[in-house]
Amino acid sequence: MENVTVEEAAAPRGRSRNGGSRAASVSAVSLGPHDSLSGNLAVEGDVHVEGTLEGQVHTSGDIEIESSATARAHLEARNITVRGSVTGDIVAKGRLNVAGSGSVIGDVRANRLRVEDGATVNGSISMAGGDDAPAKPQPGSEETPTE
Repeated sequence: MENVTVEEAAAPRGRSRNGGSRAASVSAVSLGPHDSLSGNLAVEGDVHVEGTLEGQVHTSGDIEIESSATARAHLEARNITVRGSVTGDIVAKGRLNVAGSGSVIGDVRANRLRVEDGATVNGSISMAGGDDAPAKPQPGSEETPTE
């Protein structure tokens, strides 16, 4: 069985690809295809999973669940991408992207959601609206088409 890798990587100074400023270094945790983790994981950085994950993951960065990965876990991160299988609740403070090979069974809370053709999401979905979210019509205020 391979070891779990935690590495410090120097990040470029200035702005990140999302436009925010970056710290001088970021942590990254990577589980390889033959790795498994059971328990709670809290990370100031990103998590990349190709193996098996069971428990809870809370990170300030992003989580990527690759097509070879199986996660039976509660996931909480800035952005989450699922290409593999996730059974458990997901909280994405930014975006949840479920790719064509991805499967989610559990409740989802996300500010933005993208589900590609072929992907599945089974559970309740709750999306928080930002300032650019379309206004919800008030009951009884629907417009009636005129002829």
